[in-house]
Amino acid sequence: MNTPPIYLDHQATTPLDERVLEAMLPFLTSEYGNPSSLHAFGRTAARAMRTARQQVTDLVGAKNELEIVFTSGATEANHLAILGAALTARPTGGHIVTTAIEHKAVLAACQRLVDHHGYTLTLVGVDRHGRVHPADIAAVLTPNTVLVSVVHANNEIGTLQRLAAIAEITTPRGIVLHTDAAQSAGCGLLDVAEFGVDLASLSAHKLHGPKGIGALYIRGGTRITAQQTGGGQERGLRAGTPNVPAIVGFGAAAHLIATDAVPPLTRIRALRDRLQDRLLAAISGAVVNGHPHRRLPGNLSLTLPGIEATDLLDRVPDVAASTGSACNTGSSEPSHVLTAIGLTRDQARGTLRLSIGRTTTETDIDQAADLITRTAHTLMPAPADAA
Repeated sequence: MNTPPIYLDHQATTPLDERVLEAMLPFLTSEYGNPSSLHAFGRTAARAMRTARQQVTDLVGAKNELEIVFTSGATEANHLAILGAALTARPTGGHIVTTAIEHKAVLAACQRLVDHHGYTLTLVGVDRHGRVHPADIAAVLTPNTVLVSVVHANNEIGTLQRLAAIAEITTPRGIVLHTDAAQSAGCGLLDVAEFGVDLASLSAHKLHGPKGIGALYIRGGTRITAQQTGGGQERGLRAGTPNVPAIVGFGAAAHLIATDAVPPLTRIRALRDRLQDRLLAAISGAVVNGHPHRRLPGNLSLTLPGIEATDLLDRVPDVAASTGSACNTGSSEPSHVLTAIGLTRDQARGTLRLSIGRTTTETDIDQAADLITRTAHTLMPAPADAA
């Protein structure tokens, strides 16, 4: 029997927790009712959805379950948030603000407003650690600004943004603040009340739940326009028959995090630091990207000098990792996140994203470090004075 590769790509997706699968199974088999139906099957499904909605509410610190709208994932949640909030506010202005290191789903939603609705867009830069400075946000706001969107934890370099400080700028001006929190919610790092955000996008498969399900947190009183209309599900904000098994799975995964029924973040951070220390010690010139401390506990973005990261990964099939965002796979262009923090095109192409999760072990870390190091040494150019 072949041994599976060491999985170090938890920011792309996470393995489904067995406890989550167990919660989902009845709704994939015997409990197949439509939650909009009034009979017993429908009532069972509706109760399960209410429980899951409360579990997601508890995870993110929302006030009540009416602030959670289920979607097909974080991409749809981003589009619902950005287009929905901006179009609702159009009579008061047509300017939106985001950052240069957002997920492509956010950038695409913003660009849609520009291309099809005549909005103006300002991209705010970041420092070399990938942090946007709240003062830089404040400097670009105008009387026509209706929406600011800032990712909480970047999906490539893991840097965490100071959302509460940004909210102190947007809230008094009546500007809606949205965050893509797909990465941070899975670590239990999102608290919508503490951060003061109005909208937050979530994804179940980043927190050991199923793929194809996400949610949008909508602070009470925040008005948005539905982008998918029809039967009136999700309080009229997202039409379509709900994916009950996936919603139940999302809730179960959220519950595990909210109740500390999973390994603590300190363990994941320690494993990340172990891998980081070993690679930095063994590979001359390797550089860590992202904030040294304020980044996701399992994130390690590492630039290797003189190496094409794709070549390295091709030669290390026993390690499952990425060169950047999984959404960029197959693109010949360097990561927009890495170039935004000042990396050259060559440096960006020489960058690995290694992401550790709750299923990672010390043995995984040590074996992966050895495999990556040996392969990197074979790919690195010889010193100029070598014989």
